[in-house]
Amino acid sequence: MDLNADLGESFGHWTLGDDDGLVQHITSANLACGFHAGDFRVMEATVALCRRAGVAVGAQPGYPDLMGFGRRPIPFEPDEVESLVRYQIGALDAFCRAHRVEMRHVKPHGALYNQAAADPALAVAIARAVSRFSRELAIFGLASSQPMASAAADAKLRFIPEAFADRRYLADGSLQPRTEPGSLITDADAAAAQAVGVTQGAVTAVDGSRLELRAESICCHGDTPGVVEIAAAVRRAIEAAGVVVSAP
Repeated sequence: MDLNADLGESFGHWTLGDDDGLVQHITSANLACGFHAGDFRVMEATVALCRRAGVAVGAQPGYPDLMGFGRRPIPFEPDEVESLVRYQIGALDAFCRAHRVEMRHVKPHGALYNQAAADPALAVAIARAVSRFSRELAIFGLASSQPMASAAADAKLRFIPEAFADRRYLADGSLQPRTEPGSLITDADAAAAQAVGVTQGAVTAVDGSRLELRAESICCHGDTPGVVEIAAAVRRAIEAAGVVVSAP
């Protein structure tokens, strides 16, 4: 099982998260590419940080919305989404090449991620952007998303189904919207328990139902309060359950 987190989400003199602490517990990192968060200095530093920590690097393209942190839907056409995703992958690749780091995957961010999970046209646009850049890159997506899985397969990309330790699920396998109370799990023990459930193939949805899912990676958001402690607890718990933690 992979354990991933979003890194490089600071901007200028504004710092978000504890990337130095978080890389000690994860195996893959999704790096902001300057549209929803991050900038050229943050990207440079975060690639270098991941190299030192031995953490696999992936691009996290999002909508161009720094004020909304990429979590507000923007009505781009699919061909525009393809271009904006390709643009961001290319930007991060430049830093990876400079630091002799292999980019391993692409994971859409925020609203783009959630929309593509349900919208086949957006899923295809993202997969096409990735495949035309490199078919060696894997693509991360919501474990319950048939559109993302199908788009990746059609583009001949490896799809990495992903689950979340720090987010609540609705019964249909989608994430409970952040606007609803309780959508974010900030208790480390609760997040660890959900992660163990993921490794066993099921979690409990907000309505109390059993939600079956198959995941190859578990995410902890870099901006979740207490995320370093959450990631540490998640890793301890799944390793104690006999799971080997490694990048895809």
